[in-house]
Amino acid sequence: MKDVDGDLETAIIGRSNEALLVIVVRIVCIGLLAYWSLVLVKPLLAVIVWSLIIAVAIYPAFAWLSRKFHGRPKLAAVVITLFGLFVVLGPAAWLGVSLVESARQLSARLGSGTLVIPAPVEAVKAWPLLGQDIYDLWLRASTNLRELLVEAAPQLKPLGARLLGAVGSLSINLVEFVVAAAISGFLLIPGPALVQSVKNLLGHVAATRGEKFVDLAGATIRNVSRGVIGIALLQTLLAGVGLLVAGIPAAGLFSFLILLLGIIQIGPSIIVFPLIVWSWFRLDTTMAALFTIYMLNVSLFDNVLRPLVMAKGLNTPMPVIFVGAIGGTLVHGLIGLFVGPIVLSITWQLLIVWTRDATERAGTGSES
Repeated sequence: MKDVDGDLETAIIGRSNEALLVIVVRIVCIGLLAYWSLVLVKPLLAVIVWSLIIAVAIYPAFAWLSRKFHGRPKLAAVVITLFGLFVVLGPAAWLGVSLVESARQLSARLGSGTLVIPAPVEAVKAWPLLGQDIYDLWLRASTNLRELLVEAAPQLKPLGARLLGAVGSLSINLVEFVVAAAISGFLLIPGPALVQSVKNLLGHVAATRGEKFVDLAGATIRNVSRGVIGIALLQTLLAGVGLLVAGIPAAGLFSFLILLLGIIQIGPSIIVFPLIVWSWFRLDTTMAALFTIYMLNVSLFDNVLRPLVMAKGLNTPMPVIFVGAIGGTLVHGLIGLFVGPIVLSITWQLLIVWTRDATERAGTGSES
């Protein structure tokens, strides 16, 4: 009898070990496939994520256009994709070309010694905290820029190399924008089926919360892409037009800085106000007055429009947007400037919901 029990126990242990070995082999195979897939997708990861973001952001417009075309989604997808390519390609191409030209002109004028910086106004000294330091630095730059650059060369060299690399990759970034916009058009028609598949997949991971997470991610994408990215792009385009009409030097560089400050929600005032002051010293009175009125309206544009576009309850803190924009740019270049804030905003919102649900469950458990 003991021998029978021992044989049965040995058989059970053997089957358990065999089942465990099968599970381990499956996990290893799935891990290898996941790693291999990530290696293959990694070069195009930013483009794929950006195309998904565009598709989610414009899907309500696609659905509305499909109804206007009497239930012809293919035609609506073609129209909205072509329109998106025009909207993306135009400003992106102008910004890229202007930025490269501004960098070239700045480098040429620095090399020839013809770059002239106007003397600071006395009012700068009255600025709080750093007014006197800014005035002294500005005064040195206006009197002997070359000497100042020679002193700052060791600190500026790493930054200059990174900026040159970023400017050199603008053409690649432009191609990535176009490819992402085109891919997003193909995702519009099967969009609902893809969303349902993602919900089913997350249902196995997050149980009943999977569907809620997908809906929250979609709402976050639409709000951040329209309330942060979209407004910043529109504000940059309007500011760029004003800079070009006024003949401001390095308009592309200033436009890029306005775009960056708009995305991280600091606002373009840091760039706009010094340009307005400069215009009164360099432009005639009429042009300076028109430029001042126009740029002041542009700088206040986001404060008026963003509360109307952003939905309530989905406000992402500025530090999250800031880290996403800077980190995305460092990792993925110019396209990361747009992808980073949205991806980090989704992560932030999901973490908030997850921790809130855990707190509520803990509170319910303690009450019972």
